[in-house]
Amino acid sequence: MPGILAVRVWPAADYTRVAIEHDAPLRYSHFMVKNPERLVVDLEGIEFNSVLEGLAGKIAADDPNIRLLRAGRYKPGVVRLVMELKNEVRPQVFMLPPVGEYGHRLVLDVYPLNPPDPLLSLLDKKDIEQLIGDLQAENRAEARPAATEPKRAGKPVVNRLVTITLDPGHGGEDPGAVGHGGSYEKNVTLAVARRLKAKIDAEPNMRAVLTRDSDFFVPLHMRVQKARRIRSDLFVSIHADAFISPDAHGSSVFVLSESGASSSAARYLAQKENSADLIGGVNIDVKDKMLARTLLDLSQTATINDSLKFGKAVLGELGSINRLHKAGVEQAGFAVLKAPDIPSILVETAFISNPEEEKRLNDDAYQDKMAEAILSGMKKYFTKNPPLAKSKQA
Repeated sequence: MPGILAVRVWPAADYTRVAIEHDAPLRYSHFMVKNPERLVVDLEGIEFNSVLEGLAGKIAADDPNIRLLRAGRYKPGVVRLVMELKNEVRPQVFMLPPVGEYGHRLVLDVYPLNPPDPLLSLLDKKDIEQLIGDLQAENRAEARPAATEPKRAGKPVVNRLVTITLDPGHGGEDPGAVGHGGSYEKNVTLAVARRLKAKIDAEPNMRAVLTRDSDFFVPLHMRVQKARRIRSDLFVSIHADAFISPDAHGSSVFVLSESGASSSAARYLAQKENSADLIGGVNIDVKDKMLARTLLDLSQTATINDSLKFGKAVLGELGSINRLHKAGVEQAGFAVLKAPDIPSILVETAFISNPEEEKRLNDDAYQDKMAEAILSGMKKYFTKNPPLAKSKQA
């Protein structure tokens, strides 16, 4: 008879995930109830235990989607879970086979019917004030043709608002690599990405959006979709990976490869990163099949060339704060870099599997230097490759 081993809850504005880990396959059924909104899940052939008894305490008061989660004996051999919701949701309930350190998992994902719009996060108060200021300046210029524009504080690197998607690797059920001292890659990547976002947002005409702003899992194809939805100018995936040897050290930059990987280490890391969907848990019934079979056409080739230029600019800056793992930009088949129209790079900030570098990755000063170096590389790239006017995407 299956036994429930653990229940983990990952709340986020995008969606809340409940992962129920068990030691053998189980049968289940689920349905929705209205007024109030509830998701009901019946687990068959299991006994009510202390893990299920403590279910209610797993839900935080500020969970964006779930009000309450409780479990109880419904009838002999059946345990019923009732999830009370704060709003209307689109539930996805699916099973995951054992992988890595996880056993069998039953996943309950509840997506709000009205998800947060990433475009709105770009239009903060500062952007609105800037747009109003630009319009006022244009009106003044039309009224007084001879007048000169007032000088702005700080010379903008770009002459239009550019958007940059920052992708903190891993999250939620997927911790990423784990250092010898117990550091999780997912926490380091989010910390660096937040610092980098703050620096980008402080630049004239530059704004950044995070694929995740807290500890939850984002499937690889959704990371790409988020960047394309806001018509991002650049995509930066941030990682702190592990290698089979603790001696591996240094920072690296990767871009997509049209063919094979540039080294066996690049191939190893790409395979490892591409397995994130298995560990984090993706519902294969709704996975974007178009992305899985995206062909590398001429537009992709042009994007890879731009990615290489971008990667080279960033790698040059990383070399000023850390040793480089390789002297040049490497290439491999990273799924998260497959946007056909956005220059995309994956930055390995350092190896969390190296004890010395693990300490640096947890150091505020090093995280800040890393964010500053990536931003400096972006600005150098834009200086040589000014962003063009945005065209409409299909």
